[in-house]
Amino acid sequence: MSETTTAAETAAPYRYTAALAADIEARWQDFWEKEGTYEAPNPGEGPLGGEPAKAARPKKFIMDMFPYPSGAGLHVGHPLGYIATDVYARYHRMTGHNVLHTLGFDAFGLPAEQYAVQTGTHPRTSTEANMVQMKAQLRRLGLGHDQRRSFATIDPEYYRWTQWIFLQIFNSWYDAEARTARPIEELVEQFASGARPTPEGWGAWSELSERGRADLLGEYRLAYASDAPVNWSPGLGTVLANEEVTADGRSERGNFPVFKAKLRQWNMRITAYADRLLDDLDDLDWPEAIKLQQRNWIGRSEGARIAFPLQDTTIDVFTTRQDTLFGATYMVLAPEHPLVASVVPDVWPEGTHEVWTGGYATPAEAVAAYRAQAEAKSDVERQAEAKDKTGVFTGVYATNPVSQERVPVFIADYVLMGYGTGAIMAVPAHDQRDFEFARAFELPMRCVVEPNDGRGLDPSAWADAFSSYDAALVNSAGDGISLDGLGVAEAKERTRRWLEEHGLGEGTVNYRLRDWLFSRQRYWGEPFPIVYDEDGIAHPLPESMLPLQLPEVEDYSPRTFDPDDADTSPETPLSRNEEWVHVTLDLGDGKGPRRFRRETNTMPNWAGSCWYELRYLDPHNDDKLVDPDVERYWMGPREGQPTGGVDLYVGGAEHAVLHLLYARFWSKVLHDLGHISSAEPFHKLYNQGMIQAYVYRDARGIAVPAAEVEERDGAYYYQGEKVSRLLGKMGKSLKNAVTPDEICAEYGADTLRLYEMAMGPLDVSRPWDTRAVVGQFRLLQRLWRNAVDETTGETTVVDTEPDEATLRAVHKAIDSVTQDMAGLRFNTAIAKITELNNHVTKLGEVPRSVAETMVRLIAPLAPHVAEELWRRLGHEESVVYQDFPVADPAYLVDETVTCVVQIKGKVKARLEVSPSVSEADLEAAALAEPVVVRALGGAGVRKVIVRAPKLVNIVPA
Repeated sequence: MSETTTAAETAAPYRYTAALAADIEARWQDFWEKEGTYEAPNPGEGPLGGEPAKAARPKKFIMDMFPYPSGAGLHVGHPLGYIATDVYARYHRMTGHNVLHTLGFDAFGLPAEQYAVQTGTHPRTSTEANMVQMKAQLRRLGLGHDQRRSFATIDPEYYRWTQWIFLQIFNSWYDAEARTARPIEELVEQFASGARPTPEGWGAWSELSERGRADLLGEYRLAYASDAPVNWSPGLGTVLANEEVTADGRSERGNFPVFKAKLRQWNMRITAYADRLLDDLDDLDWPEAIKLQQRNWIGRSEGARIAFPLQDTTIDVFTTRQDTLFGATYMVLAPEHPLVASVVPDVWPEGTHEVWTGGYATPAEAVAAYRAQAEAKSDVERQAEAKDKTGVFTGVYATNPVSQERVPVFIADYVLMGYGTGAIMAVPAHDQRDFEFARAFELPMRCVVEPNDGRGLDPSAWADAFSSYDAALVNSAGDGISLDGLGVAEAKERTRRWLEEHGLGEGTVNYRLRDWLFSRQRYWGEPFPIVYDEDGIAHPLPESMLPLQLPEVEDYSPRTFDPDDADTSPETPLSRNEEWVHVTLDLGDGKGPRRFRRETNTMPNWAGSCWYELRYLDPHNDDKLVDPDVERYWMGPREGQPTGGVDLYVGGAEHAVLHLLYARFWSKVLHDLGHISSAEPFHKLYNQGMIQAYVYRDARGIAVPAAEVEERDGAYYYQGEKVSRLLGKMGKSLKNAVTPDEICAEYGADTLRLYEMAMGPLDVSRPWDTRAVVGQFRLLQRLWRNAVDETTGETTVVDTEPDEATLRAVHKAIDSVTQDMAGLRFNTAIAKITELNNHVTKLGEVPRSVAETMVRLIAPLAPHVAEELWRRLGHEESVVYQDFPVADPAYLVDETVTCVVQIKGKVKARLEVSPSVSEADLEAAALAEPVVVRALGGAGVRKVIVRAPKLVNIVPA
């Protein structure tokens, strides 16, 4: 501290400084915690002061997306959303709501496990230490969280219920006719009674073995284990969900290569809910961009399933353009398609084109080589638009069902097993990928949709495929069906009917969405409450055995491999703890104690965040997931929210098809099974932007400390060397992170809160500028000086009524700030408060009513200084539950408006008049105005045109 600063503070000991702010903030944070100021009661819980119970007020449930407790702590970009929801929550408390606002920690996951692998520190130890640090940082920001409701996903009493929910999903199936989940016992009863026949090929229920019945039920359960193609990352030693693989086919975390492998894994049958996940988006108040991402990810498409005869079987394809069936001149199977191995002949058919064979002597050699080549590529690489089309002929021909033409069957990596049936009918004239493949392999093309761009009907002369839904069919007539001359929509319908009539296909709906891969080969995750008997049958643990806690292990890492070695299999850390894995249990099924093997995979990090909004409601309930009355009060359906859910959910847009889709699925299952009333978890979603920072790099491209960079003549220098500057993310690795602790120490938490909210609209990204923070600090200093003497610390307000100009300024500010607060426009709310504060500063003496109004206006944004000023103004109760100011409409109308007076259309005078002035009074005032009298020069007036209150036009005689 400089001598000048010391002298200034000695002369004005009650000046609002960083030191005074720190003292105020610490005292009020202690007060709020001691008094339980932010505790939101559930229905029937205690009163507030002498008022009716808070729970009698209208409710408002406000949430932030779960934070992960990183060891690096917070930088100033992290709290943006937390401060915004806090401001919004405080505003709603002041408008008479019972507000539930709290924050927990999503604490399972890879970072802590990777740290454990590197250091040998138990993940719980490092995670809990990180949470302590993060809680301290968040507390310093003055966030009004109900701390009674906070928890972490790693708490056994929390993940007990995560495991319980898994069992509900495991023990249920989806009844497509009723469009709802039902207990699996109902399906068993239907099979046993014959009310529902077992599927073809399974045999009667009564004849099935225990293993056979378990396998059959596995075809229906909403949580099931299966051998299926998965995304295998040897570098991480685990499998990944599709959503965890980047666009270039690498792991989202660690950037390791990802390969396709066939492993037995747990899955969630989210595909059963595809239509409901789509339909219910219409009832949600979400950004349209997020809704579109979910719709595209689910990828609903209507078309037809068509059977192409092949030897003694058929190749089934799904297409959305069954109208182009006459144009199908070849077929393509995914290299992994199960038919490939069984239909490939020993020799090439006579007349096989050389380019089709890939240079191999036999079809078997060609197919084997190509399949190995395809396995080494990611799905993204296989479907890249720019890549050359590759493939190989299988040596067999299928039959086009409408034209009866033989069509060669290829395998090619641009067709995936994960979409449709893993097989396509190729219509090269009207699909660009098929067009490129046909050119590369010299395959025929037939135009069946007449181009309307003048290119003609010969595809061999085209530069690209022609695709249109607004054209007529040609060259599409065969035995018993003709599509020529029809439009696309009519041709699709006629083709569908013909296929169904001839038993060659049917209209159907397909989805891009795949079932959710739910297994991870990691230690730091929720154990599955599943055990296997000696026959390998999966059994759910009874609820009395929950939570199944993680055991201690010596090595936390899954076995990792050479990242480029796809021919490996996972080995999980849990599998190494023999005592835990192999156990004798009595499951209460009447069979007594038996020997079992535990599931050694763990749940993905998404599991705990699929339902945490429900735990916030009733965090200490040991008997139920959530009390039904409590859940109905906070999240139940109501007017404008037909599917229920959280009133406001704030977080990043990056979770559009991960957390948000998964949480919606779990909510729907729990709703169907009668555990909750809300069919959706989050009614209103708001995506906050990002706080960015400049990254400075030296000539080597290495980031240098941003705080040590100097600007000279528009250039930037670090230790005398010129560096480049680029706006980007804020982070420790980029050496541009600014911690909230630094800003709080220099200016105080209220200043940080104001600056982050004032930087710009909440939903856009904005650059951080530490030098600009002082502007909000000065606002608080002026506000403080308007009420407190900096020398004595006494209040300086006066008990007089404000003048009319001040009343108008106050009530206009109230009106604008109220609208901005409700609309999450905190930057403009701060601008209005600043404008009002500047007006008040000029008054000299500040009326008490004005000071109190300003304190209540700024209280949601700067709660510490507001509490201090409210107390200094003579109030014993907290400002948190004071009424937010209400504007008086009488003061919202401008006191005067300017009326233009014209003579022969030329402006001669301007009058300040009442907005409600009558036409007669306005005319009289205009004619009496001295400037107008002189301009008329005694001439008479032929006509006066009045448009009150803004215009008078005088026409002289």
